[in-house]
Amino acid sequence: MRRMIGAVLVLALSVGAAEAASCSSTSGAFQSWKPQMAAEMKAKGIGSRGIAALMAASYSTGTIRVDRNQHFFHLSLDQFMAKRGAAGIIAQGRRLKAANAALFARLESRYGVPAGPLIAIWGMETGFGAVTGNQPTISAVATLSYDCRRTDYFTDQLFAALKLVDRGTLSSSTRGAMHGEVGQTQFLPKNILLYGADGDGNGSVNLNSKADALASTANFLKGQGWGSGSYRAGSFAIWNAASVYQKALAIIATKIDGG
Repeated sequence: MRRMIGAVLVLALSVGAAEAASCSSTSGAFQSWKPQMAAEMKAKGIGSRGIAALMAASYSTGTIRVDRNQHFFHLSLDQFMAKRGAAGIIAQGRRLKAANAALFARLESRYGVPAGPLIAIWGMETGFGAVTGNQPTISAVATLSYDCRRTDYFTDQLFAALKLVDRGTLSSSTRGAMHGEVGQTQFLPKNILLYGADGDGNGSVNLNSKADALASTANFLKGQGWGSGSYRAGSFAIWNAASVYQKALAIIATKIDGG
């Protein structure tokens, strides 16, 4: 039986290699798209574990629904702050800053990023790790790679996700947010690959670990040119493209750090 399954997969990959994977705005061709994309990913160096994770992926109607309905980014700043519970994030963020003073001092020394921006992102993204998402990550990213709206962007994310599966950082069972974000500060796979950092010193990167998530976030901000002490809304454009989100992060970060 294993030989038969392996033979079918090899045949599917060889057929897919002859025809580039095509995007679609409906779910109908997703199953036939997977072997085509698997052939492309294999040609780029993805190994058997990553390919198996892709072939096990399912089309996510929930991901597409969320991707098409991000209306809260069109709220006014006051409405957005209220909806996201900014006052509570600031209050709890101040407590967490004090309780984790040594960790934040270490991160600022290493990456040049103060506590406020890290805590603001941590609180806004997952309520300080309380809600990290329950969507299968590989399925979410594969669905968005297959979808025609942002195909190239999410095909890069899919490659990174499958590479992380090969490394053992992610797996077919990894779950996160609807667009494939993972962990306490919601990293997309490519950012895990580029900026994932071991904040607790255990030799691995786990974005569901507080220390690793915050270290990775600091490493990302540093890598994108963050200047120490910069709290302007535009400084957060490297984190999120929505201006209302950027402004909210700037206000929350400033207030957490006593400004």
